Amino acid sequence: MKSLAYAKAWAIESALPLWAGAGFDEKRGLFHERLDFERRPIALPASRLMVQARQIATFSRASLKGWHKGADEAVVTCLANVERLYHRGDGHPGWIFSIDADGRPASRVRDLYAHAFILYALAWSHRLTGDPHAIRLADETLAEIDVVLAAPHGGFLDAAPSIDPTRRQNPHMHLLEAVLALYETTGRARDFARAEALVTLALERLIDPESGALLEDFLSDWKPLQPRGENRVEPGHQFEWYWLFGEYRRLGGVVSESVTDALLMFGIDNGLDQATGLIVDAVTDSGSVLIPSFRSWPHAEGVKALVTATAAGHPGAAQMADHLMASLLTFAPDSLEGGWMDRIDADGTPLVDHMPASTLYHMMGAIFEADQAFGSDAAE
Repeated sequence: MKSLAYAKAWAIESALPLWAGAGFDEKRGLFHERLDFERRPIALPASRLMVQARQIATFSRASLKGWHKGADEAVVTCLANVERLYHRGDGHPGWIFSIDADGRPASRVRDLYAHAFILYALAWSHRLTGDPHAIRLADETLAEIDVVLAAPHGGFLDAAPSIDPTRRQNPHMHLLEAVLALYETTGRARDFARAEALVTLALERLIDPESGALLEDFLSDWKPLQPRGENRVEPGHQFEWYWLFGEYRRLGGVVSESVTDALLMFGIDNGLDQATGLIVDAVTDSGSVLIPSFRSWPHAEGVKALVTATAAGHPGAAQMADHLMASLLTFAPDSLEGGWMDRIDADGTPLVDHMPASTLYHMMGAIFEADQAFGSDAAE
């Protein structure tokens, strides 16, 4: 994989030092949400739990691989601060969504997406530190999800209090990612049972049997939000679910290859823009382009999916993984020294004026997976 050696060097020499340095607020002991294109922190009125959790997990993984010295201490410090400020930050069960500049609750909403990522962070931080408190806190968080975000018809509410009646696949996808990481950390049957329930939800409710695509938005009873052919589909999430199903199989689960192959092919056939070779942000379940811009993260998830496809013996998957890694790196030009353009148009012009910290999770996730699979061949 020709692009991997460059990607790994970029991660170790530029990206990780940037986001542990300029990207970390030493005074607060928390990560910054954004940097500008000069790599300077951007002050915001609120700091989200999700961003802190993603950074904790990412630096835990980097430290476990020996890619960033000193990450252990930053992970321990940040996680302790995050627990103190966000967990039951208003005195009630669950994790608050965000805090203000003084550490007070900015949003008291309990958000499933954010809860999924703190679970993910706790699983990875435990692997790094061995601290049993991380697992106890993960169990407490799962119990809080079961109560605070309980919903009829399977799955969970997106948020409590509920902002709208729409139910979304995205937080459930990340909850599956988190409980799989937790299961691999603990080996407990009850953690795998949670993963099984989320996989069943995906197979029975989230994937359209006619198109083979995984839809984004649903009514409260998990019926598609729009008429057939008009539902939003994100190619990046087809790839992300393909990879997750692969992880589920790796850990002992069973999913039909016909289902997962349909996800992968829908993403490739309908998501790749022929003019640029990049992955569009969204299409419909009939394959029409819905959002023609390009974000970095779908390319990262495409790399992960094609790493999984390579292991499954799909012809040409390794070459396509290399292509998508190269595409991913175009979002991170040398001039940004470890940063990225999160979203661009067809001409490569940035559509946002900052670098969101949350993107590191995607970029590094792709590099971690590719290195695990192809690391010995990276220099070839």
